[in-house]
Amino acid sequence: MTDLAFYGFAAVVLAAAVAVVTARSLFRAVFALAAGLTATAGLYLLLSAPLLAAVQILLYTGGVLTLTVFALVVAGANTEGDRFRRPIPAALLSLAVFAAIAAPVRKLPTPYVVGGLSSGKDVGVYLFGVYLVPFELLSVLLLGAVFGALLIARKDRPA
Repeated sequence: MTDLAFYGFAAVVLAAAVAVVTARSLFRAVFALAAGLTATAGLYLLLSAPLLAAVQILLYTGGVLTLTVFALVVAGANTEGDRFRRPIPAALLSLAVFAAIAAPVRKLPTPYVVGGLSSGKDVGVYLFGVYLVPFELLSVLLLGAVFGALLIARKDRPA
């Protein structure tokens, strides 16, 4: 049964990925991305990682997609239209980038895992202890990105 669930979630992730890159509407692409991210959370559940699945649902499916839809609405983006100008060169470039990334990764030795994050308490201790400064710097970076996107999307900005 677990294998069947895995193949089902994997099929949804792949179908959603294809729908994201082929959708002519940005809103449809966002909703396909939501399906893919939710199916990824299902894969995490199959790996016995409920905390990671919950973070996937809360942060990515909930937060990032809400922010993306908000940005599309505020920016008044063109939601319909041609998205494919040169699909063949784009596909070839994507394959080349994937090959360039995958080749060195395959040569890495398999890591020996001593311990893991088994509970939410462990995540909190690391996040707000050891990694507090990088976590706060990331939040400032994301806030700056949101302000920059809103500044660029303003309709009344000076030319």
